[in-house]
Amino acid sequence: MRQKTRQKSGDIERVHADRQMRNEGYLMSSQHDHLYYELCCVEYGSCRFYFERSSYDLKAGDCLLIPPHLLHYTNYLSGPCRRTGIYFHLADLQDDTAALLPGGPEFLSLPRLIHVPEPYRNLFQELLIRMAQEEQIDDSHTALFLRTRLQELFLFFSRYGVFRPDNPESLRTLDQPIRRAILYMNEHFRENIDAAAIATAAGFSPNYLSRKFRLETGVGVHAYLTTVRLKNAALELVSTDYSITEIAIHCGFSDGNYFKDVFKKQYSQTPRQYREEARRPPS
Repeated sequence: MRQKTRQKSGDIERVHADRQMRNEGYLMSSQHDHLYYELCCVEYGSCRFYFERSSYDLKAGDCLLIPPHLLHYTNYLSGPCRRTGIYFHLADLQDDTAALLPGGPEFLSLPRLIHVPEPYRNLFQELLIRMAQEEQIDDSHTALFLRTRLQELFLFFSRYGVFRPDNPESLRTLDQPIRRAILYMNEHFRENIDAAAIATAAGFSPNYLSRKFRLETGVGVHAYLTTVRLKNAALELVSTDYSITEIAIHCGFSDGNYFKDVFKKQYSQTPRQYREEARRPPS
């Protein structure tokens, strides 16, 4: 990640909604954090959010919840992208609404990726449009309207949303050799790397790295490398016109059929379905 200056944004007095299009190549000029929550919802296209040690790729139907005080910035790798930013404080979300989220209110303590399945996408878009329209009215009723619609949005998530696991690059460990192995895989995933090369980067033997990596991160070395490759393949499906076979090879998969199988297992869609859904304009 390139070095960027840090910017602290001001506070807000009520819920806000900001719906707009971003063009390909748009990049925020500085890292920033908030005194409040940000919920970024993508209706069309894709974008990437960068944090200190991780990144999240969002496509149509994805929403990323960003807690306060978390430094981040955004890159729009393939435009255009229609996204809505919802900004709010914890006090704006009612206790009984938060209780319906996975794990209850604790769900709000970390970055969370929520996906809206296609059958519910139109209703999802309507909710965002209503919030953006209320933002434009901006009268004495707006604060209460937006706070009420924030409850509706999170109730919608709790009923229809798919709560995806933490981003694969967000493995948290202070063990420096393991971090070297993680960095090596993220930098060389396109190559035909094996356990011995990863172990050399960490300074361990392959067998010791395998045990140590799982102990420190909770996942296996091969599983992590596969997830990194899939994550980047998913981005290329959205942002390029390369064939599925070309993308598989470019992202380190030597077998196209294996790539299709593991991709469907990870995303519950074939690579072709994933591409078509991400590129379909909102109705």
